[in-house]
Amino acid sequence: MALQNLDLEEQEQLAELKAWWKQYGNLVLLTIIGAALAVTAWGGWRWYERTQAAQASTLYETLTKAARGGDAKGLREAGGALAENHARTLYASMGALTAARFHADRGEQKSAKAQLQWVVERSPSEEYRDVARLRLGGLLLDEKAYDEALKLLEAKPLDAYAGQFAALRGDLLLAKGQPAEARAAYQFALEKAGSGSAGGFRESVQMRLDALGG
Repeated sequence: MALQNLDLEEQEQLAELKAWWKQYGNLVLLTIIGAALAVTAWGGWRWYERTQAAQASTLYETLTKAARGGDAKGLREAGGALAENHARTLYASMGALTAARFHADRGEQKSAKAQLQWVVERSPSEEYRDVARLRLGGLLLDEKAYDEALKLLEAKPLDAYAGQFAALRGDLLLAKGQPAEARAAYQFALEKAGSGSAGGFRESVQMRLDALGG
């Protein structure tokens, strides 16, 4: 009798399991398959990212070598490939900044500005966007495009660049014939620079401020 009861219990459990599987089996299989596909897709995406980063790194190295060697054609080709195929990587931003300096050193202002504008608009790095705005603002200052440069500097920078933004704003305002506003900008630049500012930046701003009467 005990054995018969045990067989009946096992049969009931088996029946319950079959009923459960009939109701939820497809869902379980789909969940397992979905998880497996997600793992495979993630691995594929990581492989794709590594491949893209390697290609972008190679192009950036080619671009920097071209810049050092004065090879304008090679620089344009590598820079174009970076911008077109790897725009989301930091290598593309670094390449555009390098190309901008290359063109600016040769007096090719239009090309330099185009590279910097690309970084401002497309770079995924806020830091690189700030650097590009500062360099582009300096070129616009040289061209006496003061209002355009001031508009560019309206973007709120990272705190590390706030002093440089303010100093450049002061230069632009002074060039526009607004010494009082320029003085205020220089004073703010000093406040943001702090006592440990490197590269003589604080001293440079202080000299400009002193020239305006402190």
